[in-house]
Amino acid sequence: MDHLGGTVAAALALFAGTNVDDLIVLTVLFLSGRATGRPRPWQIWTGQYAGIAALVAASAAVAAGLAVVPDRWVGLLGLVPLALGVTALVRSLRARAGGAEPPAVATGALAVAGVTIANGADNIAVYTPVFRTVGVTDSLVTIAVFAVLVAVWCLAATWLGSHPRVVGAIERWGHWLVPAVFIVIGLVILAGTPLFPW
Repeated sequence: MDHLGGTVAAALALFAGTNVDDLIVLTVLFLSGRATGRPRPWQIWTGQYAGIAALVAASAAVAAGLAVVPDRWVGLLGLVPLALGVTALVRSLRARAGGAEPPAVATGALAVAGVTIANGADNIAVYTPVFRTVGVTDSLVTIAVFAVLVAVWCLAATWLGSHPRVVGAIERWGHWLVPAVFIVIGLVILAGTPLFPW
């Protein structure tokens, strides 16, 4: 029982430590959905689960000795949130010039999954040695804990996204803030890849 408790505690710490930034992204997505109607909450939940599942699967594959994507190319996933952010910013500027509502940054579950994968691609480097060393049973426990924590993250982001002060700030600055968050995330991910000398 002590071993199980230790595995659960380690999984909690691992998920929380590697996905703090994901809570911000989820909050922004829920706020965007509240403001524009897209993505819908179920699409955010589905995309988040799909993205985390893809990261876990890639980590398990690498732990099993399969090189899914060379490490130096993983950072290029930063192009996903960067492209979404730039596209949303351009559309937002056009919409505001025309007096229309700014469009959503991510419009469906697939886009949410893409952002989740891009934002968490560096997590593969952390998850891989864990899955390689803890064994099958503990890996399954870790995955189960991750599944529960994805729901906790989504619920927390929903609550943050409905907080009056946060909603007020987004209503005032959201047309700039939401695309900016995605652009910054993309640039940070790209800056971490060895393909760029800086």
